[in-house]
Amino acid sequence: MGRPLWFVKLLKILYKLRKFAALITNMPLIGALIEKLVFSGDTLVCLPRDTVIPIDQSLTPQTETVLPSRVVELFIEQANYHWIMDFCICRSSNHCKDYPSELGCLFLGKAAMKINPKIGHKASKEEALEHLKKCRQAGLIHFIGKVKGDALWLGVSPGNQLLTICNCCPCCCISGLIKYMAPSIAKNYKKMSGVELKVTDRCVGCGTCTKFCFVSAIHVINKQAVIGEMCRGCGRCAEVCPRNAIILTITDDQFLHRTIAQISNYVTIT
Repeated sequence: MGRPLWFVKLLKILYKLRKFAALITNMPLIGALIEKLVFSGDTLVCLPRDTVIPIDQSLTPQTETVLPSRVVELFIEQANYHWIMDFCICRSSNHCKDYPSELGCLFLGKAAMKINPKIGHKASKEEALEHLKKCRQAGLIHFIGKVKGDALWLGVSPGNQLLTICNCCPCCCISGLIKYMAPSIAKNYKKMSGVELKVTDRCVGCGTCTKFCFVSAIHVINKQAVIGEMCRGCGRCAEVCPRNAIILTITDDQFLHRTIAQISNYVTIT
């Protein structure tokens, strides 16, 4: 059932070549082949951290402010199958010292039940919700969607019955390779609907934000932070800014429904 342990151990060793693997996706023929075999049909949405959203500036209904974490909570509540990985393959492979390696991905859907039980375990809805709460408290960012690569390395199928909820750190995880990937693959990693980040005049160009951007989307130019098109809206820059000079807002009051609909087009979890 699922991939054997030796395969997982081999994958951890090969993880050291992750940057090289991302770079070769830009090569015309090889890149096209890799995209077809590993990334075709993928869609992943980055959910900004709840803690960086100023409630009074969000356009979501004020009667009950809806935070990004509600997206993953609704999928967990709807799913019939929940599987928690006992480790994050990215952080454990990279021997991460800043974020907990024991907080792995959460998988939803019938295909998750085929994962090797030696690398994770079936969970209840309550356990799944608690797991993601611990991930947020640890400073990890949720990416949610369909990932063909996960179905491949886990050795499960069908891929459209496996929903991935990654809990990413800025230093070790696959999401940090977006900046090296071919644009046609990088676009599969999406910003959540309605997310906007603005640098205010409180910015003094200290550069703290640049150290936490996993896609290198923010740079200091003329003593002012500038956010580029690579931004995926995680909100880490707003969270770490010592002068609160970066503001994240959600301008789409339908972001919850749009995000759920977007992901549900690719994967079935019931």
